[in-house]
Amino acid sequence: MSNHRPNNPTSISHFGCRTFNLETMRAKLPREVYKAIEQTILAGAKLPPVHADSVAHAMKEWALEHGATHYCHWFQPLTGATAEKHDAFLSIERDGAPIARFSGSQLIQSEPDASSFPSGGMRATFEARGYTAWDPSSPAFIMTGPKSATLCIPSAFISYHGQALDEKTPLLRSCAALSRAATGLLGLLGHTDVDRVVPLLGVEQEYFLVDRDLYERRADLVMAHRTLLGALPPKAQQLEDHYFGSIPDRVLDFMEEVERELHELGVPVKTRHNEVAPRQYELAPIYEGVNIAADHNLLTMEILRRVAKRQGLALLLHEKPFAEVNGSGKHNNWSIADSHGRNLLDPGSTPESNLVFLVFLVCTLKAVHKRATMMRASIASAGNDHRLGANEAPPAIMSVFLGEELNAILNAIEQDEVNVTEDRQSISLGLSQMPPVARDNTDRNRTSPFAFTGNKFEFRAVPSAMPVAMPNAVLNTAMAEAIDDFAAKLSARQETGEALEAAVWAVLRAEVIATKAIRFEGDGYSQEWLEEAERRGLKNARTTPEALEAWREETNRQLFTRYGVLSEGELEARYRVRLEEYVNKIEIEAKTLLRMARTEILPACLRYQGELARSFESLRRVSEELRVGPDITSAQGGLLEALASDNSALVRRIAELDAAVGGLRSAGTTAEEARYCVDALIPATNGVREICDRLELRVDRQQWPIPTYMDLLFHG
Repeated sequence: MSNHRPNNPTSISHFGCRTFNLETMRAKLPREVYKAIEQTILAGAKLPPVHADSVAHAMKEWALEHGATHYCHWFQPLTGATAEKHDAFLSIERDGAPIARFSGSQLIQSEPDASSFPSGGMRATFEARGYTAWDPSSPAFIMTGPKSATLCIPSAFISYHGQALDEKTPLLRSCAALSRAATGLLGLLGHTDVDRVVPLLGVEQEYFLVDRDLYERRADLVMAHRTLLGALPPKAQQLEDHYFGSIPDRVLDFMEEVERELHELGVPVKTRHNEVAPRQYELAPIYEGVNIAADHNLLTMEILRRVAKRQGLALLLHEKPFAEVNGSGKHNNWSIADSHGRNLLDPGSTPESNLVFLVFLVCTLKAVHKRATMMRASIASAGNDHRLGANEAPPAIMSVFLGEELNAILNAIEQDEVNVTEDRQSISLGLSQMPPVARDNTDRNRTSPFAFTGNKFEFRAVPSAMPVAMPNAVLNTAMAEAIDDFAAKLSARQETGEALEAAVWAVLRAEVIATKAIRFEGDGYSQEWLEEAERRGLKNARTTPEALEAWREETNRQLFTRYGVLSEGELEARYRVRLEEYVNKIEIEAKTLLRMARTEILPACLRYQGELARSFESLRRVSEELRVGPDITSAQGGLLEALASDNSALVRRIAELDAAVGGLRSAGTTAEEARYCVDALIPATNGVREICDRLELRVDRQQWPIPTYMDLLFHG
């Protein structure tokens, strides 16, 4: 195991040293080229093609200085991961002499084979051509391997006909749509000096770490990234002693190495701590523009995997790797800022008189209220179905938590009784040596899927293994629509001669009333909320197949096509890809559990049953010879009978699962296969698990064939 703590430079001193960032470009590029690309990155201006060669040459020289031999366009296909094809800088001159060359045209685009990536029917297998296009707004970086280094160029990925085959392209389009809408509304409110609005994002990443040797002895962790069976140990998280506890040395060493690598790659990771469940941890970065934050989160997941493997650990990003303990999410902290750096969701000390804040707050409520089904669809996955609705994860019902103060302000707006109050209060600790604690304008509600947390919204329902691009593309687009609708209503009132401030308050009041159903301050886990949400007309899409139907709702399709974020074909593709992914993952899980139960669990249980039977028979004979009463053997006979009964039940459940697996691909369309997974395949896997978990508590621990929860969560 590596240990870099002593006598090493801090990661902060090397922050961004492996990124081709603005500081590096300022030093490497001619002044006019640097100014042009600075405007591209900071203001969204288009980079003149004439400058591409200069940028490419400087990027190549910088990469060679860092030991890079290859470059790649680093992109995000619809697989939930990143992709890259490496090309050497090597070129051959006419005289046969080798030379390192990298041109502007090579920087701007590349041509990977697109046929083997998911396309959701947008492309046939024989239509192989696709293009990666450089995204100048996200800095290139150097990824190091055991013996080499590669220049990675963040890129969009499109088909031969320009269809988005990736996660980045819709996100960039949604950012542009939101910026156009928000600058327009700010102009109506009198802020005509704003020329751009940018969504900001901070992504908290939760994860589990287990010993790699134990991980590799469990087929379910290797194949499905979660435990498909396993009995809960007597102690799990019920004492709540792991949360924010002292970080174990081995894990701290891992975290420090991760932070060093991420800081070198320009990822501003700031926070690390133990999470609630044993072996669960979290890291969180400083806020960035949403596009860069999305790229950095993918980099974070990759670095977590690499460092874990180097240190003899296995990273689990699955949303529910262990049953009955907390799962992992990716808390998506989202806000918006104008070109002057002002956070439009910062309430200030008197939010009730901060009109810009109130307008954008209510627009956010409008967005979530109208597009709740799309927000649910954007975070739907097989893994997230296990997580949502328990153990601090929010329910599947989309709602917004604002907190007592903001809720009171909106209620006052509804009643037309707004009064300006003093600055926020403080909490006295009753101790003379301790200063008072400033009270935030909102509490926290861990059962809310979309909660206001001071100057941002935390979309808590995003799953830990999922890229954040699509959930944020949906949120940005819904927000653009809500802003435009608010602006249209405001303009209509002004056209009648109504004063600006009066018109704003009138529209605010109408929208507060219209969006009241989406606001909920209570316990999202309660049965009362399920019933209340239904009365309010809020949909509860409990499973991924049900949630994904939102991609096909006509009103949702009109939204994305109207704002140019996704075309009809791109929308249908994402529905199909997500549905196929769901079916494939459930099938993999079922087949893995079937193999484990047949070839590992059942043989071990039958062997143990045989040993018990022989032991019992010997005891019975001795008892008869000694003429001892039946009480001595009856208890052990009951133990053997219970074990045999469970073994017989497991044989039956295995047969049922086998039949369920066999019926999947004859269920019909992909949508019908997904429904079959929910109705037949998942219940069959749960049935096998139920018996296996019961048998784990009956069989000799030394004979149980796989590492248990106790091993995984508390040993190694």
